[in-house]
Amino acid sequence: MKQLSRKICLFFILLAPFSNLTVFSQDLTGIWKGFFMSESGQFYKLEFQLSHNKSYAASGVSYSYLDVRFYGKATMTGSYVKNTKTLKIKEIRTVEVKSVLGGMTCIMNYTLTYSKSGNEEFLEGTYLGRNEKPLSVDTSFWGDCGGGRVSLRRVVSSDFYLEPFLRKTTPKNPVAKAPVTKPPVTTKVNPPVVKKPPVTKPASKPVVKKPVSKPPVTTKPVAVTPKIDTVSKIVAPPVVKKPVPENIPTPFVLKSRANELVKILTVSNENVTVKLYDNGEIDDDTISVYMDKKLVLSSKRLTASPLIVNLKMDEDNSEHELVMVAENLGRIPPNTSLMIVESGEQRFDVRITSTEQKNAVVRFRYVKPK
Repeated sequence: MKQLSRKICLFFILLAPFSNLTVFSQDLTGIWKGFFMSESGQFYKLEFQLSHNKSYAASGVSYSYLDVRFYGKATMTGSYVKNTKTLKIKEIRTVEVKSVLGGMTCIMNYTLTYSKSGNEEFLEGTYLGRNEKPLSVDTSFWGDCGGGRVSLRRVVSSDFYLEPFLRKTTPKNPVAKAPVTKPPVTTKVNPPVVKKPPVTKPASKPVVKKPVSKPPVTTKPVAVTPKIDTVSKIVAPPVVKKPVPENIPTPFVLKSRANELVKILTVSNENVTVKLYDNGEIDDDTISVYMDKKLVLSSKRLTASPLIVNLKMDEDNSEHELVMVAENLGRIPPNTSLMIVESGEQRFDVRITSTEQKNAVVRFRYVKPK
């Protein structure tokens, strides 16, 4: 028995270091890149360089930037709550600011939730801004500088100066440069796809020729009025020509890859605007977009500026389907994008992931408001 108890003790002694690893396995230390969007719709790029220790304390710096018009760097402090996967972190003060916009400088208070999808990690949530006032009596409060949404993705490289606490922990960049050889894939998809949509045009021409029922007009001397009424009744039916788009052939790239339904969005406004951004680090992700099997965007690069697709919805044309096709996977696979949908007062955010084997599908349904 003594020998058995010694073995059990030895087992727990050996197990202890590994149990510590699991407790503190969720380490947020690294570079997180993405954007924040204000309540008024202003879009800014955002980067965190975070240090996260075993006591769940967090610190680091943030970089927010618009373009040459605005750039700011601030120090941060906060904590991570393991059970809820929540990072609460706020900027202490700005250390660098360049702005031609004028106005006061704002610092941010972030509440973010950690999530993981495949090999990708995200921090998403909200922020409140506060005017940074160097006065001895500070009457500002969180929210007096507005608020909005935040979306960040863990990346391997920074656009800025790498802080000393990350120089030993951040992976080297050569891995990210290897997949640059993939753009030639785009030349295989475009030529056959662009030639197919014109097939729909000949179908509409024969239908237009049917109203050639006007020769009876030559019988004007007899009873003219009754025949005009019957002609008007015959002209009305040709309006039912809307099923014609169903004849559009399915492009090869939609048949050869799996099409995964990501979201079904129900809208109540006839005008729908779809904006597509690179979700996180801009790494040369390139996509094509099909609407109801028709190519509307061909081999477009995702950036911080949106690619825009407009949809027109009504009761007779109440459904549309958008398919996002990855033309390459960028420097950091897979191909990821953020879709922001605006329809009147409605707003939807959809995170899109596509690969060379799988397309991403988003369906839109129109329901007329009562």
